[in-house]
Amino acid sequence: AQGRNEPLKKDRPKWKSDYPMTEGQLRSKRDEFWDTAPAFEGRKEIWDALKAAAVALECNDHELAQAIVDGASITLPHGTLTECYDELGNRYQLPVYCLAPPVNLISERSDEDPSDSPEPPVAPKKEFQLKVRLSTGKDLRLSASMADTIGQLKKQLQAQEDIDIAHQRWFFSGKLLTDKTRLQDTKIQKDFVIQVIVNPQALRAPKPSSTTTTTSE
Repeated sequence: AQGRNEPLKKDRPKWKSDYPMTEGQLRSKRDEFWDTAPAFEGRKEIWDALKAAAVALECNDHELAQAIVDGASITLPHGTLTECYDELGNRYQLPVYCLAPPVNLISERSDEDPSDSPEPPVAPKKEFQLKVRLSTGKDLRLSASMADTIGQLKKQLQAQEDIDIAHQRWFFSGKLLTDKTRLQDTKIQKDFVIQVIVNPQALRAPKPSSTTTTTSE
């Protein structure tokens, strides 16, 4: 099986959880897997690439998912991320819950009556450190307020990490965030992490080397 390599299939797996699962339970189950996965076997950079590909696939960005897989030289014997290999022959298996939500997923909005707990108005400029995890595996923090838009935060990330705005895709809770979305609309809390998929083309672009400026005499 290891020698075969098929293109990534567009259709996502359909599965049913043993118990009806909320979006929050699914999210924490995935976070737990991705946090511990690199400890199983294989290489961390391949796990990071698989995670980015899984998120892209769930957001129906099949082209980006395929580009991430190709860029990391990952082989798919069956055209799916449930079983794959890196170029050294290490085997990686992703559980089905990381690739698609269950058919019996419960929308969390139905769990609580909005009239019981009205949301307090968000303070216009209360800043906090927003945790951001890049698809390259790098974690960083941005200074943000709940009134900030994703577009504003993209500019801040560009200034900090030199990643063009056009090459950034921001996801939270499996959903693609548009530039006009405000943080308060995402229902994000302080300790939550926003995923940022960086277009592989941006990563492949050669950066000017600083070693060429050493001859000052």
